[in-house]
Amino acid sequence: MAITYSISDLAQEFDLTTRAIRFYEDMGLLQPERSGPGGRNRVYSGRDRTRLKLTLRAKRLGLSLTEAKDIIDMYDSPRDTGPQLQKFLDVLAQHRRQVEEQMADLQANLDEVKAHQREARALLAKAEAKRGKKAHAA
Repeated sequence: MAITYSISDLAQEFDLTTRAIRFYEDMGLLQPERSGPGGRNRVYSGRDRTRLKLTLRAKRLGLSLTEAKDIIDMYDSPRDTGPQLQKFLDVLAQHRRQVEEQMADLQANLDEVKAHQREARALLAKAEAKRGKKAHAA
């Protein structure tokens, strides 16, 4: 018999809320079996667990859930892995460009903050020097 997981098992293992796991299910990333009265209990397979793990990894990389689903779904299909890997590389390249642009924007912002700090320090030094002259003259 295959190992299965409850929603609580996965929530605990991956430090997620059950609500987050249900959201991933609604997005089509997970497809648990249903059991119990009215199919209320979710039973997750090893495949679901792996898909959840890959989803969380994709999120850490900054990919959208849609991008994550596209990539994970490709690995589920029995096609040649070449196109799958190329798609993954394309998505990563696009994401890398976005991150590099964000880094450049942040660096420009940081440079501007530093310039304002230098200006403010120079003005403060002038103000303190004037106060020092006045106090010395009195």
